[in-house]
This record gives sequence, structure tokens and C-alpha cells, in this order.
Amino acid sequence: MNPVLEVSDLSVAFTGSFTGREGRVVAVDRVSFDLMPGQVLGLVGESGSGKSTVGLAALGLHDPVRTEITGSLRVCGTEVVGAPEARLRGLRGGRVAMVFQDALAALSPFHPVGEQVAEAYRLHHPKASRAEARERAAAMLERVGIPAARVRDHPHQFSGGMRQRVMIAIALVNEPAVVVADEPTTALDVRVQRQVLDLLGELVHGSDTAVLLVTHDVGVVAERADRMLVMRGGRLLEEGPTAKLLTDAEHPYTRALIGAAPTLDTVPGTRLPTVDEPTPEPGRTAARPAPQGGAALADITGLRVEFPSPRPLFGRRPEPRVAVRDVTLHIAEGETLGLVGESGSGKSTTARVLAGLQRPTAGTVRFAGRDISAAATDTALRRELSRDVQLVFQDPYASLNPRRTVEQIVNTPLTVHTSLDASERRERAAELLTQVGLDPGQLPRYPHEFSGGQRQRIGIARALAVRPKLIVADEPVSALDVSVQAQVLNLLMDLRDEFGLSLLFVSHDLAVVRHFCDRIAVMHHGAIVESGTRDEVFERPRAQYTRELLAASV
Repeated sequence: MNPVLEVSDLSVAFTGSFTGREGRVVAVDRVSFDLMPGQVLGLVGESGSGKSTVGLAALGLHDPVRTEITGSLRVCGTEVVGAPEARLRGLRGGRVAMVFQDALAALSPFHPVGEQVAEAYRLHHPKASRAEARERAAAMLERVGIPAARVRDHPHQFSGGMRQRVMIAIALVNEPAVVVADEPTTALDVRVQRQVLDLLGELVHGSDTAVLLVTHDVGVVAERADRMLVMRGGRLLEEGPTAKLLTDAEHPYTRALIGAAPTLDTVPGTRLPTVDEPTPEPGRTAARPAPQGGAALADITGLRVEFPSPRPLFGRRPEPRVAVRDVTLHIAEGETLGLVGESGSGKSTTARVLAGLQRPTAGTVRFAGRDISAAATDTALRRELSRDVQLVFQDPYASLNPRRTVEQIVNTPLTVHTSLDASERRERAAELLTQVGLDPGQLPRYPHEFSGGQRQRIGIARALAVRPKLIVADEPVSALDVSVQAQVLNLLMDLRDEFGLSLLFVSHDLAVVRHFCDRIAVMHHGAIVESGTRDEVFERPRAQYTRELLAASV
């Protein structure tokens, strides 16, 4: 049996302007591997490791003007490197197909999903009539769980998981020999992630279709891949059967990646291994005891938040959309409360209310005994509240002003809330960078000069600047690679213990919440369906929804 994908000494370099200067960057450096029919091969690594570059090269999707590719990459015996565009068009979608990470960006917003699947089929079956292509598309969409009645719907009318199903239908409609799945579940909630992976596995099971699963999530590879390849800095560090690498990896980087992501079996509160610290120093080896009987810091009672529905062209405005309904939460001093649930469950809306960025429709919000329900519309109250409540946002790329230096960013709360002079603010900013593990010499730099994990550290430093009583962390690690996620979680635990901070930690990742939080509240469709201590929620869940989330996380 011959490989369906043969990669030999593949190197990929990009030329162009980088940080304002012309240069050349080697993204993939002499990588070699084979993929056999029917096999699932996991290609693992952090952002910038070169794994997606390999996947794109398999379809010849790199810009030929700014990309230098050497070595060999053969799909079903056909050389892709240096192949003319006409030959590549015959391969793409026919012999090799791709499931992209961001389905909304990959799908055409102007065409119904049925037409997009049919187009992919007709490109490789030119003799097929439009009616035959539509029939084939409808049947393929049915196979991926999309009813025939929705073939005329557009991508924006589907959820993230359903859009990913459309991408899978497009990829498999021509029964390719190889499917490159590039981070196909990274942006999805845990239940939807499992549904998509189960679907992809079912569709290729029993066939000769091979899957190159490109991901930074070792857990996904552990569950789905037969073999595993680990990349870092464009090079292949280690490869072998998945089971062997998971239990007996030779390279320290592989071991760090495997241990960096907490699981439901990880001892809560322990230090997580990282690339910089593959074997964490002893110091935190047991779960932190939950604060007992602390004074109430924040209280949310009977919270309801409604958003107006868009006015239709004709007729009456529909009923408002209820994002949060009858939510009651309590955060004690020194406590970390985890708020967990899927996208659209109301977690972030609740967090924004507590931070004074969203006015509630009904209910009360109290902080340190004071009613702050009107903070979103009362500028003076919101400014006063921001002295004690700071946010760490999900996206470390969008939450920092690209035109300001790190010093200016970190100093913003100090300028607003303190009377420190410029010299004192600079000294405080240097101290904050040291606390979050960054070099104070980097204060004059701009956000684009830092990695994602470093940017998140800058956001944490800004949040700590005025020594707040409560930090609202809205999905602070979901956009980060697993090793960087571990670094940030370790840092937050250290800072929490050092300064006695209270945190509202919003996440859809149950394993992270279990590792980091003292108490947990589970949200579903805008309501709290369960709350309790970490052990109560994870060991003795009462709500069916909680049990479903836990089952999907295993």
C-alpha cells in the first residue's frame, strides 16, 4: 500500500516586509513524513510552529510570488511543489481537500450552503448537470446532519458547529484521498467540538480517506489520531504512534505540550508544565483550599439582561432577546468563581454587567455593599468602580491599543486613578512588568512586538496596576496555545495568592475551570443551572446539562 501523502525534505520560506523591514522567514525546515490510506495523523505544535504551513502546502495554496518551497510533497503520487496551477486545481477538492479553522471566513457569505457544496462537486464532475450536483450536495449535507430544508440558507444563518459541518460536506463531497483538517474545532465549545470530530471520524471510517489533523490541542490528537508528529520552530521534533508519545515521549517539548493542558484528572491548583519549565519546581503540589466564610465582595441578584431585536422592514418589532435570566451569584473576598458554559449561554454578558459595561434590564448588582447596577450609564460611578474592578479580555490582540507603548498601556489606570507623577508611574509600570514575568526594558515597545502570551501578560499587568479587589477574566486563555495557557494560568494563581485577589473567571473549558476555581456556576441559555464547590459540581453534578458537558470533556 502506497502513501497518499508523501512529504520529503519540505522547506517553506516567506519573503517580504516583516516588522517594517524586508526579509526572509523560514516557516518549515526540512520536514519529512508519510500518510497512509485510512490513517489519521496528528500534526501538533504551537502557533508559529509551521504546522498550518505544511497543510496549506499540501493544496498548493501559498502565494507563489512571496513563498519559496523546496523539497517534495506528493499527493497520490502527484508532485505538488512547483506544479502548474491547472494541475493544482485538479488536485484541490478532488484528491486533497481542506477543512479550515474559521468556517465563517472560508464560506461565501453571498451564496446558499447548498450551492457551495454543489459547486465543489461540479468543479470535479464537469459532466454532471446542475440538478445532479444539487442532489449530491443535498445528500452530502444530510450526511453531515444538515436538513434538506436548510440547503438554501446562508452561512450567517448557522451556528459555528453547523458551519463547520458545511465545511466538512464541501471537503468530502468528492471523496478525496486526503483531508487536511486545520484546527477544525479550536473556536468551538466542548460539546460542539466532540460532535464535529465524531462526524469527521464517522464519515472517513471504513474508507481509504486519510486525515491530516493539524492542531495545538494534544487532547484532540490523543483521542483521534493513530500517529502523532510534533513540530516547533518549523522543524519536526518527534514522531511515532500516539499512544507511545503520550506515555513515553522523548523530547522535553513534547512532554511539556502533553502536560500543559489541564484535564479533569489534573490535581487542581498545581503548577502546570510549560515549554520554559517542563518540570515545574515543587511549591504548589496540592489543591488550594477554598476560602471559607469570606465577606461578600460582589452580589448579583435576579439579574436579567435583554437586547432589542432588529426592527423588521414591515410589521411590529419582535420581542427582545433575553441573554441573561434570573441569575444570582455571590463572590466572596479572596475567592475565584468560575462561570462556565457554551457560547451564547450569557457568561460574558453577566461579566460585563459586573464590570459596569452593561446595564441590567432587571435585578441588582452590588459591589462591596454598594449598588452598582447603573454603572454602565453613570460615567462617574463607572469610573469609580473601575478602581476596584478590572478586566482581562479574551483577545490579547484586540484588547491593547496598537498605537500605544506598553508603558502607556499599563499606565492608563494609574493616570486615571492615582496622583503619581510620570517618574513614579514609570517605576510602577516596570514593577508590574516584573510581576507578570516580562522584562521592564520592554516598556518602550508596542503590542505587535510581543507574542500572544506576552500580550495577555501585558493585559494582566494593566489590570493589576491599581491593585483592584476583583478581576473579571473573560475567557483569558481560550485564544492561547496550551503551553502559553499554562504560563498564564500559573501566573494568575501566583498573583491571586500573593495579593489575595477575587476573580470571576469566565470560560467554556471545564478542565481549566476545575483546575483554577474554588466554586463553579454553570450557565445554559442565560440561566444558572447548577452552582457549588469544585468537588460538588465535578464529582456530583445535579443538572443534566452539566453531566453532558463533563461527558464531552472526557
